[in-house]
Amino acid sequence: MNISRKDIEIMAPVGCMESLHAAIAAGADAIYFGVGVLNMRARSSVNFTLDDLAEIVRIAHEAGVKTYLTVNTILYDNEMQDMCAIIDRAVKEGVDAIIAADIAAIMYARRVGMEVHISTQCNISNAETVKFYAQWADVVVLARELSLEQVAHISREIRENEIVGPKGEPVRIEMFAHGALCMSISGKCYLSEHEEHCSANRGACRQICRRKYLITDMQTGRELAVDGRYVLSPKDLCTIDFLDRFIGAGVRVLKIEGRARGAEYVKRVVECYDAALRAMEAGKYTPEYAAELKERLSTVFNRGFWQGYYAGKDIAEHCNHYGSAATERKVYVGKVTNFFKKISVAEVLVEAAPIAEGEQLLWLGETTGAVEQRAEGLTLHEKVVEQVPQGVYCSIKVPQLLRRGDKLYKMVPVSDEMVQ
Repeated sequence: MNISRKDIEIMAPVGCMESLHAAIAAGADAIYFGVGVLNMRARSSVNFTLDDLAEIVRIAHEAGVKTYLTVNTILYDNEMQDMCAIIDRAVKEGVDAIIAADIAAIMYARRVGMEVHISTQCNISNAETVKFYAQWADVVVLARELSLEQVAHISREIRENEIVGPKGEPVRIEMFAHGALCMSISGKCYLSEHEEHCSANRGACRQICRRKYLITDMQTGRELAVDGRYVLSPKDLCTIDFLDRFIGAGVRVLKIEGRARGAEYVKRVVECYDAALRAMEAGKYTPEYAAELKERLSTVFNRGFWQGYYAGKDIAEHCNHYGSAATERKVYVGKVTNFFKKISVAEVLVEAAPIAEGEQLLWLGETTGAVEQRAEGLTLHEKVVEQVPQGVYCSIKVPQLLRRGDKLYKMVPVSDEMVQ
């Protein structure tokens, strides 16, 4: 298919400053993030404050990246003042749009001139509902339970019936392209609220569904584990190997889930989807290349992959293990104690684990983001060495600017036993 990279927006999750810089470096076109408590990741990621908005917007806009602020929880009457304050501050600091579900936030944002994107919590499943929200919104996230055929039908309806948003342009379709899916319908779940009085619809999900459960026969008391699977915990969504059909259905914003995941996850996922889109533009997107990218995606946090509901399946594919199925894990090594800019060499205090020539390294820092490289040029006591033990200072040749306090990790393979 004929597709230009500039026509598709990759929207990256940002839950910390490391992820912000990682997303930008990897090729994201937009970022989304939350401040305070009125967002769907209020307690599962390190949220920003209102005072962080100006710096986030500055960093993103200097890189040509758009900024979207999530204000997408259920809202109560006693929170109207807080909601207005958040949106007012977003307007002041130049945030590009808010992502909202509650009509109070949607209408207030439009009153003060803020662009609105409709959250998946609104469960938009047909073109008539798109037309309704187009009064206020330029972008809509359709219900994640739709098949690609249903998405394509809605996309055609938008074009043919000229459903336009406040800007006078056709409403754009945004869909989740990669990351965690939960058991609920478009994010509306009450299991956490029922069990621990922590509402998922208020950004406080305790992920009760990710646990393993037994079915109990109430008459006999007999317990049964269902094929060893985590029957309420779906695998992660991955669209990389049918991205051409995904785009062909009319999706124009690829939303990556993962504000609570690390910067290395954000970097890897964004760069893989960016690479896939560029391959499509160049006519080089093949099943073999998609499989290669999927293998790279499997190295960072995931619960196994499936196609979501886009293939028309009624039942989710569930995890057969708890936690991540990533093929690699990061091991903390130490921190940067000095950096010599002219020769691009970092001095590192090796605190927790030894490193060896050729190992895969990962640097993380609030300003640095996520930087990957192979260990090379290891120097100890001014001598080139093959391995550096714990408890010493060493020097490492690095590919770009690092800063004091940046943390160093090494990536190691995860054994099958650990995955199980």
